[in-house]
This record gives sequence, C-alpha cells and structure tokens, in this order.
Amino acid sequence: MGRFLFIDVVIALALLGAWYFWFASYNRRRGAWALRWVANACAGKARVLEAEWMGSGLLRARLRFPAHWFENACVTVRLLPRPLPLRWAVCLWRKQKETLTFEADLDYAPGFHLDVVRHRWVTRSKKSPLAKSKREWTLSRPGPIVLTTQAKWTHELTPLVNSLMTARGHNLISVRFRPESPHFAASVPLEALTDQEVASGFLGVLRELAAGASTQQT
Repeated sequence: MGRFLFIDVVIALALLGAWYFWFASYNRRRGAWALRWVANACAGKARVLEAEWMGSGLLRARLRFPAHWFENACVTVRLLPRPLPLRWAVCLWRKQKETLTFEADLDYAPGFHLDVVRHRWVTRSKKSPLAKSKREWTLSRPGPIVLTTQAKWTHELTPLVNSLMTARGHNLISVRFRPESPHFAASVPLEALTDQEVASGFLGVLRELAAGASTQQT
C-alpha cells in the first residue's frame, strides 16, 4: 500500500509540475504580447527597453520617450497566477482582472494627490416592473457623476477631471497623480488591448492627462 501511495504522490507532483511550467510559459507569452502591444502603441514615439519578470505573473519594462514627454517611464503587466492553481482560483472567485499599468514622472510634479477609480454599473432585467406598467415613463441619460473624498474641491482639479471624463481612453480603470515619483500612473484592463481604438489612442490619452496636470504648474 505504501508503494501505491508513493506512486500517487509522484504522479501528483508530476502533474503539478507540468501545470506550473505550462501556465508559466503561457503567462510569458501573454506578457510578451502585451509588451508588443505597447511598442506598437508607442511606435515612433518611444521604445521598450529591458523587461524583467518578477514572478510568474508580474512583468515590468522600462520605456524611453523623447524629452518633455515622460521621464522614468515603465509599464507593469499583472497577469493571473495561472501556474498556482489555488491562487488562480481565488483570483477568479474575486473576479480580478489582468491589467497593464503605465507609470512615469512629469516635467512638473503635481502639487496634489488625486486617485480616480472608474466604475460602471449596467443593469438589465427581463422581468422589469417598468415593462408591465401602463404608465408612460420618461427616461434620461445622466452625465458623468463624480464621488470625491475631497472636503474642498479646488479649481485646479476641474480641468484635469474634465480631461479624464472626455478622454478617449474609456477603458482606463484607474488614474493617479501625486507629487512623489512616479508622478503619474494609469491602468487599463489587459482584455481591452485587443480593441484597435484603444490601441491607437492609448498614448494620446496618456499625453492628454499628463498635459492636464502640467498646466496647473504653468
């Protein structure tokens, strides 16, 4: 019996090892694809320098931009921990997304802290009480709604928030500005990178938002 138990353990370890190496290789291919996407999005404006894997699900790479664009720029690709089954299951249960985060310093450090997290709720019910009602309802489409923790809203933030609301990068899930390095960070879900519109406008959106913060210093 002990012999069969030993064989079962060896088989289990072999399966886990095969799982790990297969999905580690998959994550590396997916990370390389994300960097190629960044290189294409920045074609003619920047180039990707050395890339470094920090585990099986985290890839960081430095970017070099022309002067007065971005300084100390880098991208971080966060992938699901597929090589680790339990951690992967937890991430799926929590509905975590794979993301690409761009970070850089600006010519002028922002004089404020601003963290913007964009959420959208879409509801649809097949058994809507409105459909059964004979009343005539007037539906309106509201504009952007901003929820802020700022006790006092300063006028310097208004142009920046307006730029964010009207930016073409509607798939951005978070944007951050702060006086410390890195001054600027923006994250986009990795699944959105297959959208050609997002790819073509990605760098433009980053420049737009960075310019909005820099104008507050001029």
